Amino acid sequence: MDYTTHYQSPLGGITLASDGDALVGLWFDGQKYFADALAEQYQKRDDLPVFDDTRRWLDIYFSGQAPGFTPTLLMRTSDFRKRVWEIMLGIPFGHTMTYGQIARQIALERGIPTMSTQAVGGAVGHNSISLIIPCHRVVGASGSLTGYAGGIDKKLRLLQMEGALQPDFFIPTRGTAL
Repeated sequence: MDYTTHYQSPLGGITLASDGDALVGLWFDGQKYFADALAEQYQKRDDLPVFDDTRRWLDIYFSGQAPGFTPTLLMRTSDFRKRVWEIMLGIPFGHTMTYGQIARQIALERGIPTMSTQAVGGAVGHNSISLIIPCHRVVGASGSLTGYAGGIDKKLRLLQMEGALQPDFFIPTRGTAL
């Protein structure tokens, strides 16, 4: 059985999901792929320890600080996506990484010459534990603030809040990454 609770952030409502022990989902309300890791049957429940930890993490994060801990997570995804998400977990507060850097890291780990940045982009875009697994810290090689399931406006605000917004970053005006 999965459980959900709600958190009101400065950027809007956030739905949290847990299997009772670990966090399985964190989505801005209404975002793309909303609740994609949530079981068909679930109950609202506010009193789980993992929800307490996650709310504490979010309170610290939205105060503009690096939380310094990670709530217990369960990544319900493929092995490839899980590896991409693990790499994103390693991007420090206030820093960014490109899709290409992630692709090169995976290619190196697998001993292959290249890895598709589009495949990495798909894995980043389907991240079901937003913010904690910081997909908003992944940017295009040219500084493009490409798609964010929660909306590019939120990605921009999150990077500004973390002090990670660089002068050469830009929001694309056309293309598939919107």
